[in-house]
Amino acid sequence: MNYNIYFSLTSLVYIVLLVIVFFSKKRLKTLENRIYQRLIVVSLTGVVLEISQIFTCMVMEKIPLLNAITSRLFLVNILLWISLLLVYTIVISFNKKYHKKLSLIVFLIFIICSVGFLVLPIQYYFEPTKSLYSYTYGMSVDLLKIVSISFLLISIACMLLHIKELLTKKYLPVLIYAVLFLISGIIQIIKPTLVLTQSVQIFTTFLMYFTIENPDLKMIAELELARNQAERANAAKTDFLSSMSHEIRTPLNAIVGFSQSLSEEDLPDSTKEKARDILMASDNLLEIVNGILDISKIEANKLEIVNTEYDLHKVFDELVLLTKARIGEKPIEFRTHLDESVPAVLYGDYVRLKQIILNLLTNAAKYTKEGFIDFKISTIQSGKACRLIIAVEDSGIGIKQDKIDKLFMKFERLDLEKNITIEGTGLGLAITKRLVELMKGKIVAQSVYGKGSKFTVAIDQKIVAEKAVATETQIDIPLNVSGKKVLLVDDNKLNLKVASMLLGKYGLAITQTLSGFEAIDKVLAGEKYDLILLDDMMPKMSGVETLKKLKGIEGFETPVVVLTANAISGMREKYLKDGFQDYLAKPIDKVELEKVIRKYLNS
Repeated sequence: MNYNIYFSLTSLVYIVLLVIVFFSKKRLKTLENRIYQRLIVVSLTGVVLEISQIFTCMVMEKIPLLNAITSRLFLVNILLWISLLLVYTIVISFNKKYHKKLSLIVFLIFIICSVGFLVLPIQYYFEPTKSLYSYTYGMSVDLLKIVSISFLLISIACMLLHIKELLTKKYLPVLIYAVLFLISGIIQIIKPTLVLTQSVQIFTTFLMYFTIENPDLKMIAELELARNQAERANAAKTDFLSSMSHEIRTPLNAIVGFSQSLSEEDLPDSTKEKARDILMASDNLLEIVNGILDISKIEANKLEIVNTEYDLHKVFDELVLLTKARIGEKPIEFRTHLDESVPAVLYGDYVRLKQIILNLLTNAAKYTKEGFIDFKISTIQSGKACRLIIAVEDSGIGIKQDKIDKLFMKFERLDLEKNITIEGTGLGLAITKRLVELMKGKIVAQSVYGKGSKFTVAIDQKIVAEKAVATETQIDIPLNVSGKKVLLVDDNKLNLKVASMLLGKYGLAITQTLSGFEAIDKVLAGEKYDLILLDDMMPKMSGVETLKKLKGIEGFETPVVVLTANAISGMREKYLKDGFQDYLAKPIDKVELEKVIRKYLNS
């Protein structure tokens, strides 16, 4: 009995099924997939040629050319399959630069050998009396064996170069083929009429279907849809938080404004103290709102690092003043040190750097009841690069060793039962770590429970100037803005009242309007103003739209400053790009307000 025909027919069934399954679905157009597609086609062609060769032997005496063509094409097909397998092995073993050159060499060898199959002699063994026993031999077949073994050895060498990955799914088909090739060769030596070469190739091709990186595009489309939905949900969350920030900041503006006013008036000390408590609570609420917005923008990959030139000495002094205010009346020794070698001018995102350090100092002030807080900045300089080493150490409550890993997680507050009276959401350190990573830096936490903690941050900045440039001493010019006219535009009457109260202390002449339409009408009516403070988020006509119409009025040159509760990261830059001269956030900061007054109104 000729078992070759049964092996060939079984292989044909398997390869036809594989072709149907593989080509019925869309696939990624990767290089590995393209090679595999060719392997499938070559395998199908090969099994058809093998079956054809068995039957062309029956008419070999009548039509010898038909059998010669079929046999030689069959040899070409076998070598083509082995060549493709070698190219696949090269592709998964080497980078693009090398696998292109090596694959070209393999292709050239295949072309030369194919020509050899067509011209070299080939002999046939055929016994029709023994159920169509047949096989080929001769110089063509010998050439095929030599080249096939050589290609297989090269494949094995590629695998040995990646011995640690030998049993991974990419190399598994090649490894199995090498073993089966050896076994089928031994069988053919023992029983020359039993040819298993094509069946081994079909089996390897079938196995490769389950090992090659071959994702289903339908699944990818579903994942893409899920990702888009998640992004839309995240965007909706960010929009919601931005809206909530605006809505919270608007009443906070009134609370902070009136509280500041009360704390400065001639009132009993107990009343002033209550006003200061209101201010402190407002600051805490504002800090929570800002923290939630920051973590939301970080997660949405919308928080950008904006690099500018800055003076670290000035940033350091501001941080010291803010921390002293946080410590208040606590019996804490606040020790500070700034390395004398710190360059005069650095280049980086000082706003985010300041936020990182302030979060660490605020935490130290929160969780330290008595003792000390050490704040140090040292540097390591190399050429035009400066590595800032920022250390904040305290003698506070400390952190248990098994809890340190949770320090930088969102909404994580450790030992909550002991620290229930300390305000916060547990976002400060999570934001700090994300900001440090965005700035390509590192943060390390060390702590001894009950004795204190130390946080160390390393961030690289560029050096702009080594030494401070000598400048003329600036004289603090006194304010002289009495009688200057300011137009306030806001749809919220309470906000108008707060702004008018804060501006009234400077002796300014203030005009109030509740919409952009009213502001435009007043300018068109010929009224002149020295400054316009314009809210943005107003019904019917926004501040940005109002500004565009004002700038369209002939002869309009009044500076316009946006006064808005839309104070999330990046808004200042957006409003300046929209054409506003400056930016004030709500709640109104008295220091920032005075800067604007000095800049645009001081004579």
